[in-house]
Amino acid sequence: MPITRMDHFTILTTDVDKTAAFYGELLGFRSGPRPAFPFRGVWLYNNDKAVLHVIERSAIPEGGGVLDHIAFWGEDLQSFLAMLKARGLAYDLRRLPEGGHDAGVWQLFFNDPNGARVEIDFAATESIDAGA
Repeated sequence: MPITRMDHFTILTTDVDKTAAFYGELLGFRSGPRPAFPFRGVWLYNNDKAVLHVIERSAIPEGGGVLDHIAFWGEDLQSFLAMLKARGLAYDLRRLPEGGHDAGVWQLFFNDPNGARVEIDFAATESIDAGA
């Protein structure tokens, strides 16, 4: 069940355009392809890698701050699901929507003991048991 790399951070904002401009001007990130999510946002790229995902909200949730989640890339989705189930940890498993080069990638979300949301992404070609 190895984690192969850090993938991205996701932050929340009330002004996606201002946030994208800030990271573009200061860090040289550029807007790039993003799946067809039903909410406003932007993926910011550095060296052809989407390293910062920005999601626009009408307000920043109290107590949670602007960090929405941290994401890693992993292998062996089925083993991760079995481990979470064995520990009784709730999770949310979904696939990226069509509309980008990452279409169909598996996204596995769960919370750490502190309430921080963790995402582990898996290749679209990985398979799972029907009951997952």
